[in-house]
Amino acid sequence: MESYKVMETFYSIQGEGYHTGKSAFFIRLSGCDIGCSWCDVKESWDTENSSLKSVEELVSEAVLYKAQRVIITGGEPTMYDLLPLTNALKAVNIQTHLETSGVYKITGSWDWVCISPKKFKAPLVSEMQKADELKIIVVNKSDYSWAQEHAENVEANCKLFLQPEWDKSSNAIEGIAEYVKDFPNWRISLQTHKYMNIR
Repeated sequence: MESYKVMETFYSIQGEGYHTGKSAFFIRLSGCDIGCSWCDVKESWDTENSSLKSVEELVSEAVLYKAQRVIITGGEPTMYDLLPLTNALKAVNIQTHLETSGVYKITGSWDWVCISPKKFKAPLVSEMQKADELKIIVVNKSDYSWAQEHAENVEANCKLFLQPEWDKSSNAIEGIAEYVKDFPNWRISLQTHKYMNIR
């Protein structure tokens, strides 16, 4: 059976984006070659400190917590073939959510796909069209025009979010608020799990 290099698994609350406030079982896969300077989980880049877990083990953990949804994140999870894992989760009636930068082909069967493209490595335009949610991290003013560029590559019903980079959130929030008032097709995403001091 398929196995994955896993940095961590935990049951918590989705803190950002469209599904903020919902409980979820998180599977954080190891490995990332994008290298965002402000990444808050840099320890996920390297696969050496990961545990090899089978699909059966991961599904059993999610079932143990009675999770209604599983969020597969990273690292960059699309470095893996995710079809065996998502099929197994759906077989036990668990919703599957993906968080990706969109730089690799998306595999798997998904109920929700959040693409958060990064300037450090361009996303694949073909994969952007699979997004249910586009989440742009705002660090400086140039990120707004960059966000609009990527918004042109998603489907019309995709939810658009601007999220301040955590360490600079106090400076960015006011700017984002003004931008969303001018461009109301965008919404604000805050990392509420960090405000609540939970994982």
